[in-house]
Amino acid sequence: MSENLDGSQISASTSSRSLGEIPEIAAIRLGIDLVSAARRNIEFLRNVTDSPWLHHTPIVLEAIRRYHDLWMPLISDLTVLDSSLPMILPPFDVEWVWFCHTLNPVSYREYCERRFSKLIGRAEIFDEENREYALMRCRQIWNSKYPFESFENEASSDSQDSGPVGLREDVFKEVEKQRLLLCSKFAEPYRSEVVYLIAARQRYKAFLFMLQRFAHESSSSRLVPTSDILLMWLTHQSYPTVYVEDLKALALDGELQKVANLPETVKEEEIEETKKLWDRAFNQPYEKAGGEVPLTLEGVISIKSPVYWEESDTDVNTKYRSMLPRFLLEACVFVRLKPRIKALQKDINRDFLRLRMIRCHSELKLDQAFSNFPFDSWKKAWHLYCEFGTKGVMLECRRHGGNCLKGSSLQDTVSFRWNDLLRADSLTLEKEVSQHVNVVTSITPPVQAPYLLKCVPDRVTDDSGAMISDVILKMNSYRPQEGRWLSRTVLDHAGRVCFVIRIRVGGGFWRRGGETPSAVKCEDRIIEIREGSWSYVAGSIGRAPEKVVATATPKEPAEAEQWKAAWCFSTGDELIIEWESSLPVSGEAIAWEANAISIRFTEDNPDGKATALLNWRLLVVEVLPEEDAVLMLLLCISILKSVSEMKKQDVGGLLVRRRIKEARLGTRDWGSVILHPSSWSSSIDSTYLQPWYWNAGIVMTCDAVDQLKRQPALSQSPVEGSDKLYKHGIIN
Repeated sequence: MSENLDGSQISASTSSRSLGEIPEIAAIRLGIDLVSAARRNIEFLRNVTDSPWLHHTPIVLEAIRRYHDLWMPLISDLTVLDSSLPMILPPFDVEWVWFCHTLNPVSYREYCERRFSKLIGRAEIFDEENREYALMRCRQIWNSKYPFESFENEASSDSQDSGPVGLREDVFKEVEKQRLLLCSKFAEPYRSEVVYLIAARQRYKAFLFMLQRFAHESSSSRLVPTSDILLMWLTHQSYPTVYVEDLKALALDGELQKVANLPETVKEEEIEETKKLWDRAFNQPYEKAGGEVPLTLEGVISIKSPVYWEESDTDVNTKYRSMLPRFLLEACVFVRLKPRIKALQKDINRDFLRLRMIRCHSELKLDQAFSNFPFDSWKKAWHLYCEFGTKGVMLECRRHGGNCLKGSSLQDTVSFRWNDLLRADSLTLEKEVSQHVNVVTSITPPVQAPYLLKCVPDRVTDDSGAMISDVILKMNSYRPQEGRWLSRTVLDHAGRVCFVIRIRVGGGFWRRGGETPSAVKCEDRIIEIREGSWSYVAGSIGRAPEKVVATATPKEPAEAEQWKAAWCFSTGDELIIEWESSLPVSGEAIAWEANAISIRFTEDNPDGKATALLNWRLLVVEVLPEEDAVLMLLLCISILKSVSEMKKQDVGGLLVRRRIKEARLGTRDWGSVILHPSSWSSSIDSTYLQPWYWNAGIVMTCDAVDQLKRQPALSQSPVEGSDKLYKHGIIN
């Protein structure tokens, strides 16, 4: 533990160094491994969130009784001053109450001193194997000390209770407060990444150092922590004995009372004051990617992230070798003009910064004029979410005019690559652009994001999977190709082919002299999904992959049944479609227009969890890693086929039987960049910088519609079969 350092000014050389290079911060030693502790707390909070039974009032009241009457006396008897804490863990419900109580350090300390004449600490047990042993050991001690008290909470969620009184009422309010706020505050999956937590710990130590040096100079009544600093602070508080000892050694006993905490609202001047102190201490932006101010600003509605962050413990789609995971990160770019520009009275009215991506979205050009940037503080210029495949961002310093009066000339350029930022101190890098501007870019660690899959039209195939073509006919020694299947190619977010979907429409073959393919019976109009890409034999002519991973077979309704359509999936699931609602697999689909949410009910999620978003009209799916992507594709194509039959029209373009050219790969790859609402402006066309489902019709069909308008309808070869054949198979 460091001693309280003398002096009121940080060394002058600090401004040119990262936080990790400042000796005063490195000298701060804390009595707990905050990285392991925070990771464990995040996992614990997720378990609490996933345990809805724990949040019923009767169960909470019983948990508080068990905590107050049973657990605290037990752990107090086992706690000996000046010796290590007993390595035991209480039951889950009691641990939750204990955790919440410790997050009010003043109240918890007074409670312990009044009742036990000592502060009761929590043991540092982070390893899962050790936690299992600690829980088992606690059960043995509990059963011995309280033979008539169950180790588990046996209260009923619908039992009647008079309500909490006295001390229990205070603890109840604390539990309710943390349930409503804490369980959702650190839900983003990147929060538990070790590299993020290491950076957060470093910034927390820097925050403590700032309190040591400058808190007494703040004109504001409170300082406001960012979310990463708040996470470390709450983690520190949750180990009371360590927290008290550390603050005493740092001479910060009273200073942290000046820091705002959940669920307080804060004023804008308090946030600005904190930013100024941080800038003064470290010459860096206070906020960063994954380190925003999480507290509610007085009189301002907070902006919700447009990205659906969801932790997935498993990825069931690794069994499909054709699918590659997608990784997403958050990035923030801060800008400040150099003071010498103001001193030299340099004209900057024609200069501006342009942000571009290194890969995947070459069309992206986000401009901000130099005149928008301050000299004396950092401004968040851009806040965005990027796929890791974009590689990084480029910043160009440009000047209006140049060689072309309407254009601009490039003055300088710098790039920030994601790999460099992941290796950087606090996941942050600073660079100078054109000797006029300082730019700081920060990121969060990339985490696995939902899969994005879309189906595009392709050529008709035969029973074997080969495209109907003279090329294939010649390779088969002119033996006629039997069977006719409508085909769709499934592309992922990067334009890679993952699957081929085929719908059986006709049987037989075409031969000069009158033989033509004929429609198959309703029950034979099966849908199959094959894993992999086409094997091309000549140009765009090829064969579908051989491996069939799933099929859907239509089922005819009995006279007494009211549903409009039904499908039997090879997965063992059954899809039943009614005119007003649909009931797929082991869940429900909530549909609006052409969108549906797949909600899966499991033993772990009895209330259901949204695992996929489908647009069945456009054949687009966004799927969490824990959900089977092939099942969602089957669901999507089956709904579209059934709705087309019900409405007697081709509502989703299933009758298109030729490949429509996609936008060039890398021009504006689907989902590669999403702009945070705080970075939107009227000068930016944000259609392709928003979640795809906000403007699905534009994002997914723009190129296809343009091509269909520009090109006359191509006459289909009679070998493929007539339009009547396909209309009969899809609509009738």
